[in-house]
Amino acid sequence: MLNMKFLFFFISSILLSMTTLAQKNLKFVEKFGDVSFDNYPVYTKDDLGLTFSKKKLTFKIWSPPAKKARIHIYDNGISGVPEKTKELKKGKDGLWSIKLSRKLEGKFYTFQILYDSIWLAETPDPYAKATGANGNRAMILDVSATNPEGWENDQRPSLKSFSDIILYELHLRDISVYPNSGIEHKGKYLGLAETGTKTSTGLSTGLDHIKELGVTHVHILPAFDHRSIDEEKPLDNQYNWGYDPKNYNVPEGSYSTDPYDGAVRIREFKQMVKSLHDNGLRVVMDVVYNHTGGAVEENPLYLLAPNYFYRMGDSPNYEFTNGSGCGNETASERPMMRKFMVESMAYWAKEYHIDGFRVDLMGLHDIETMNAVAAELRKIDPTIFIYGEGWTAGDTPLSEQQRAVKTNTLKLDGIAVFSDEFRDGVKGHVFQPNNKGFINGEQKLKESVKFGIVGAVSHPQVDNKQVNYSKYPWAKTPTQCINYVSCHDNHTLWDRLKNSCAGSTEQEMLEMNKLAQTIVLTSQGVPFLHAGEEFIRTKFGVENSFEAPDHINMINWDNKAQYADVLTYYQDLIKLRKAHPAFRMSTQEDIAKHLEFLDVPHDNMIVYQLKDHANGDSWKRIVLIFNGNKVGKQVEIPQGNWNIICQNGRIAHEGMGMITGNKANVLPYSACILAEW
Repeated sequence: MLNMKFLFFFISSILLSMTTLAQKNLKFVEKFGDVSFDNYPVYTKDDLGLTFSKKKLTFKIWSPPAKKARIHIYDNGISGVPEKTKELKKGKDGLWSIKLSRKLEGKFYTFQILYDSIWLAETPDPYAKATGANGNRAMILDVSATNPEGWENDQRPSLKSFSDIILYELHLRDISVYPNSGIEHKGKYLGLAETGTKTSTGLSTGLDHIKELGVTHVHILPAFDHRSIDEEKPLDNQYNWGYDPKNYNVPEGSYSTDPYDGAVRIREFKQMVKSLHDNGLRVVMDVVYNHTGGAVEENPLYLLAPNYFYRMGDSPNYEFTNGSGCGNETASERPMMRKFMVESMAYWAKEYHIDGFRVDLMGLHDIETMNAVAAELRKIDPTIFIYGEGWTAGDTPLSEQQRAVKTNTLKLDGIAVFSDEFRDGVKGHVFQPNNKGFINGEQKLKESVKFGIVGAVSHPQVDNKQVNYSKYPWAKTPTQCINYVSCHDNHTLWDRLKNSCAGSTEQEMLEMNKLAQTIVLTSQGVPFLHAGEEFIRTKFGVENSFEAPDHINMINWDNKAQYADVLTYYQDLIKLRKAHPAFRMSTQEDIAKHLEFLDVPHDNMIVYQLKDHANGDSWKRIVLIFNGNKVGKQVEIPQGNWNIICQNGRIAHEGMGMITGNKANVLPYSACILAEW
């Protein structure tokens, strides 16, 4: 569990910071007047930041309230005084700009603006594409010159439908730092690019392991420049998930082999993407536009247009609102913040060939902005997948009708959200660690699990009134529903089972683990796996490991040998899903037509069939039986000659025997899958 003493000091520090900032905002209002941001001009061109031409460098920033603006040029990204300082020229629509010689390439720069008689702190601009260590100075760098060998031929792996996606979430440090990972570049972009890596016993690790597992998309926790890691102290083994953004368009330097040279992190990030693509894996970036990290007044968004990019309370306090739970929240509904989000994600998609985006606390963004993001990304490539958390972390002044939350999914243009109904239905309430779910005996969560099985779309046999959270289907298509049981947040699946299953044997909990993922990987919608859970990942009971040390967070590659049976089961499940389109229907109509729940007289059991060659499947009928009870059960199934595909914690695609008739037995805490062809 989260250390309560730490939590107290963490919340206290946020409240103190917010109080101090509110006092500054009040003084700002007293000095400059109650500024109406509705009167700020909108700059519509897409050339903010640094642009290279043959002989010139053009710098442009947006800062309507500035009285003056200037640029400082430095020899390096860390120390020293400016080599030169130049005034920017004021233009229309809040624009300030300057043209300088390309001879400055390789230097570093900051901007500074004047309010009345107050020069605010120096800052990179929000559109900076390269920085030095710790991101306090931007770098004059032609990003096109950072492309690794073969980058111009890099191709996104084929993707026919969003229903074919299987997501695999990882942290760049976790995947490689284990001493026996066999990976040379531990904790680096290049670590995930390496192939041929093995444990001392010869088992594949890293990229090779992910490829062998069979997933389609690697979801990488935030890898843009974040403020929590001191990039000048690489040997300190610092750790953070990275949900504290600093420079949105710059890769994080601590994952590079040289954080001082802005070109290195860019090139190595691209090498990682290319290596994943070459091995048939698409790449998803976890992005955090809902708040900025640390003190607001130190962020580029604040320092060039104070308060504009943030939501604030009304007078008399003018405090920053805190729907993110991190001390501030950005205002996506304002035109220039919307423009920034759209252009930033488009930049990652074009420059870094990113294939998808997971949007942190997406409920803090407005629907119009998220749909604008989707429209722009689909111009680049219609197969780019967008999904996010369909909730907020706290109250926000953004109206509920505007929020990109789960209940408004029908208004989102093909954007997917996580199903917490399914998650908590399968394993129990996420914030009640001892709470049981369907997989370990809770009797009241069957409809919540069925809600996820149909991909959160309307189905006549799901009693939405009994679903744990949403009381109506919120997805237009099943591909808008992300089904999962664990992620970086909260306990791993294994730790959750240990908390909630006192008295159960390890073997029983292993069966529960298999049952959970059987439900995930055979349900309609998009399945999501947390890295390492395929061989029983533990964080030793630590729930909020966002800055816990490596020994808590790292993936233990030696577990592959210890839990080889579980890993094989996961691999076979993924092969089963990929081989049979019945598990991957893409419309509500097909699901209602082909997926039929069967009556079961026993509590805590779900039985359903996929019938009539669902979605063009080669199998005529498939029956799935899920037993969340401590004892085995016999159930009635449709009459037929059934091939046993899954039984006793094993999967055989060609079948492992036959059942003739209309009765089937299923063991405790397990799944049985039958097929007729």
